[in-house]
Amino acid sequence: MKNKIFCLIICLVFALSAAAQRQNLRVYGYVVDETNRSVENASVRFENTDIGTTTNINGYYDLITTTSDSLTIVFSHVGFETIRHTIPAGKQVVQITVVLPYSSTELDVVSVRADRRSTSNMERLEAEKYRMMPNTSGNFESLLVSFAGVTSNNELSSQYNVRGGNFDENIVYVNGTEIYRPLLIRAGQQEGLSFINPDMVGSVAFSSGGFNAEYGDKSASVLDVKYKKPTSFEASGMISLLGASAYVGTASKRFTQMHGIRYKTSRYLLGTLDTKGNYQPNFVDYQNYLTFQLTPKTEISFLGNFSRNDYTFIPEDRETRFGTFQMAEKLKVYYQGQEKDLFQTLFGALSLNYKPKDNLKLGLTASAFHSNENETFDIRGEYVLSELKMGDTGEVEEGEKLGVGTYHEHARNRLKASVASIAHSGEYIKSGHTLRWGANFQQEIISDKIVEWEWRDSAGYSLPYKDDSELNLFYNLRSNEKLQSFRISAFVQDTYRWNTDAALFAITGGVRASYWTYNKEFLFSPRASISILPHWDKDFSFRFATGVYYQSPFYKELRDTVSDALGNVKVELNPNLKAQRSLHFVLGGDHYFRMLGRPFKFTAETYLKLADRVTTYHVDNVRIRYSGKNDAKAYTAGIDLKLYGELVPGTDSWINISLMQSKEDLQDDFYIDSNGKTIYPGWISRPNEARYSLAMMLSDYLPGNPKYKLHLKAVYSDGLPVGPPRSPRYMGDKFRLRDYKRVDIGASRVLVNGDDKLMKKKIMRNFANLWLNFEVFNLFDFKNENSIYWVSDIYGYQHGSPNFLTGRQFNLKLIIDVK
Repeated sequence: MKNKIFCLIICLVFALSAAAQRQNLRVYGYVVDETNRSVENASVRFENTDIGTTTNINGYYDLITTTSDSLTIVFSHVGFETIRHTIPAGKQVVQITVVLPYSSTELDVVSVRADRRSTSNMERLEAEKYRMMPNTSGNFESLLVSFAGVTSNNELSSQYNVRGGNFDENIVYVNGTEIYRPLLIRAGQQEGLSFINPDMVGSVAFSSGGFNAEYGDKSASVLDVKYKKPTSFEASGMISLLGASAYVGTASKRFTQMHGIRYKTSRYLLGTLDTKGNYQPNFVDYQNYLTFQLTPKTEISFLGNFSRNDYTFIPEDRETRFGTFQMAEKLKVYYQGQEKDLFQTLFGALSLNYKPKDNLKLGLTASAFHSNENETFDIRGEYVLSELKMGDTGEVEEGEKLGVGTYHEHARNRLKASVASIAHSGEYIKSGHTLRWGANFQQEIISDKIVEWEWRDSAGYSLPYKDDSELNLFYNLRSNEKLQSFRISAFVQDTYRWNTDAALFAITGGVRASYWTYNKEFLFSPRASISILPHWDKDFSFRFATGVYYQSPFYKELRDTVSDALGNVKVELNPNLKAQRSLHFVLGGDHYFRMLGRPFKFTAETYLKLADRVTTYHVDNVRIRYSGKNDAKAYTAGIDLKLYGELVPGTDSWINISLMQSKEDLQDDFYIDSNGKTIYPGWISRPNEARYSLAMMLSDYLPGNPKYKLHLKAVYSDGLPVGPPRSPRYMGDKFRLRDYKRVDIGASRVLVNGDDKLMKKKIMRNFANLWLNFEVFNLFDFKNENSIYWVSDIYGYQHGSPNFLTGRQFNLKLIIDVK
């Protein structure tokens, strides 16, 4: 008996000793070929174990295991020789970059390269990588602001400008169906959640110009999002100071489903604005995506969405200091009244996809969108505008009053919009050709009722002041319009790829045609592009795209204004408004290289857009007011530079620099100067001309522990042109907002099930990962301007007080992944 106990003790000691010697081992690095190019989908595994992975598009891999002895790691890929590397015992973190020699049985080296280099002009990204990116708005589109050629001067909004275009010139697709947004929103505070649910995103493609004929009649950019299909059960939840979300997805042999619900409140963030009061923003969004495999060749799917944005605001007061050191001013406003807005949307898309052959796809989609929008406010403000001066004690003191007045803003705006469509799409691949086609029939029904007015009183006089016998409104607008129309569109395009000893070539040519019954206009849009991937020792690719692009008017562009003899302004739709037309030229190239043993890509792209039949517009915050006429011609030219790479192995970082000039020339515009001379303004800056911008996204982690991650997003862009409201367009280039500067940073720690001590507890057994994220928005507390509030005195002179955006703010976020 004593011998058995002694043997048991010895065995236990040896077991404990062996367990003590076992330790975590992390092995990471890159797999490249003999030309120093990344090898994607290479197999990397520990020999005689089931622990392994495959390399990503950059050839990167990362493996973690526990061991008490030496291990052999195996690298392999079809067409390459297999490499083995032994890791001695005692190591904790090992970086290994392996060069795979081509095998003697390799058939075509070039085909391997072709798989890794896209010949499309669409930029693709993996949404999952940017889950921890600091994000003020909570919307997926915030990531685009760090892309080349994309700018935004409002962190509260999901809208963005691309190469001088406005928000309405960007087209967004989800699963091939165009997505619409509310039309009445005038400020970023009113915006809730954008349509795209980040938890449900599978793939993302973005183009800032020169896109193919398959994409609709917009002239600036395309965002093409495809939702994923879960392969097993997956779920996650998020909660932060700005909202919460939950997601669940399941899969069976023939049926998959995803459900996502999001809640957002920006009340905490809006507390940093100059205008103080009771902010009550509540935004809710629910989406589902269901697929069912009817037969091995036939699938039916449904995408549904409901969103409700409630925004209530009871302002109290505002104090804004602005101006220069020599001429500083202060605006103090005391408020009465409130604003109550409601934006409610419904969307549904039912699709039938049929694949009779491996190289043939056919699709049919019926979709419907409905928006019910109500904007109501009655806000009265009493303001004092005074100068600021340096007092005897060296402190800033309030000086002479420059203006005292009262204003009352009133609105009862209601809009209902319904869009229903049925679309067919197809794809056929054969002999190097990829033929795509599509057709769409769409009905639009819109009802618009607007009652807006503003009364201003300065020093006891109603503005604009004429004489004591009249009481005039500073501004008024009414509308009672209904629009019902049909829109038909179709496209066909072919992409042909062929390989020579010199290079791989890809040419895409296509045409797009559409007809709108309201203005009875037929549009014909030819587009073409070519991509060349030379077989050089250095890895380069080149592309050129051109085409005729139309900005087909929706409802907002049609609204023209007519004034009667009493100065009342009424909205009338212009049935003669034509689509804005532009000719695009885009020339660009990529250079793939390795530096410090890591992959990098340098991209340069220059562009020119020549436009006629332009409809001019004015931007105030996020509201766009069009002239309702084809009253100008325009051009936009610029260059975008981007350096993309892995500053730290396995993470993506990039920096962009963009330079641009965007001008327009209004028809028959002139004014008489003080000397009686007629002045023709000529070319003036367009409302979204950001002449320069710089953006960067940096990702990092602790060298010895990648569970600690850091994400930094920085933006610096030119201030946009601005001028007094309801002034002639040529006044728009007289002033500019301050340059927009912002740095957001986020630090996170992930706890992994079975690895971290907390996650080994029984209560945590159903959790795969737990993320803790701390964010700092506007790290340096920059005072960014989004628009100008203009205050008038009795003489009609207007003083511009900037509407500042949010200041520095902190956020805590908890994300849980359920297995």
